[in-house]
Amino acid sequence: MDLHILDHRLRVTSISKNGLMNFTHPLIKLIFLRNRTRCKFFSLTETPENYTVVLDEEGFKELQPSEHLQVESSIWLPLNVVSNGSASSSSQAVGVTKIAKSVIAPLAQQHVSVFMLSTYQTDFILVKEKDLSVVITTLEEEFNIYKEVGGESVPVHCQDVSCGLQKNGKEAIQPTVHPVLIPQNHFCVMSLDPDTLPSIATTLIDVLFYSSSPKEDTQSSPSQDLDCIKFFSFSLIDGYISLVMDTEAQRQFPADLLFTSSSGELWRMVRIGGQPLGFDECGIVAQISQPLADSDISAYYISTFSFDHALVPEEDIVSVTDMLQHQRKEPATS
Repeated sequence: MDLHILDHRLRVTSISKNGLMNFTHPLIKLIFLRNRTRCKFFSLTETPENYTVVLDEEGFKELQPSEHLQVESSIWLPLNVVSNGSASSSSQAVGVTKIAKSVIAPLAQQHVSVFMLSTYQTDFILVKEKDLSVVITTLEEEFNIYKEVGGESVPVHCQDVSCGLQKNGKEAIQPTVHPVLIPQNHFCVMSLDPDTLPSIATTLIDVLFYSSSPKEDTQSSPSQDLDCIKFFSFSLIDGYISLVMDTEAQRQFPADLLFTSSSGELWRMVRIGGQPLGFDECGIVAQISQPLADSDISAYYISTFSFDHALVPEEDIVSVTDMLQHQRKEPATS
């Protein structure tokens, strides 16, 4: 298999809920007016806490400094696994499950923290630019590694970067087993022809920017009523659109414009983290993806500024719940 280091340098940011009005102008530009920006990698995810915006340096220029904008200090590089010349998407299990053993687990063992962004089309594994040499050294036995430069895929070998398995510091430590929450929403993972984006513009603006307006009860804190959870993700990456939304949001969109896989499956969410997870801890994704891979259960995985979110098929949620509860009751082993 091939591993591609994509030609994007990304920033991970968070916009506070009460500060969104300060950023609607640049966000509308980045979502709808592609001819007015050179941004090629853009993702916006709303959670109960905030809006996570992941975007390349061209897009980041559009966001003005503000007390409502938090910026993670690292530059992140997106990796993508490609098999048989196309983005890996044809195995029985889809999403992060396919790369759990070959990418996620080895990087966790080398203390490389990852930020995951699964889309309808593929899975992006974001790693910090400073960790790239460790990433290459860790994965080069398993993958042919290429770096995309100006549209060309250039082979990368360990000797091309200042390599060396520095293990990123300490001896292996037992990762924190984070609490999980399983809200009741059912989710769809969908796509859209970019040419039809104007047709859903008003609906998308409403869902993204006004769904938490006073017509709903915004007095309750995000931690209350987590039977259902506010979660909506829109990505526009290298010309491809991906949308993750619950069935309630989906009903607001024209059914003939959004498309999903032929089976049209629904997904349930596992939300990881009791307190904001931060960006330095390693093994959080592996903690979820490894048992799912062992059971060959598909999963999309979306990291955000505060928490992580895995989406598993609706029919597997009971077994996943049992698996994660068992994992949290086991005594820690080294």
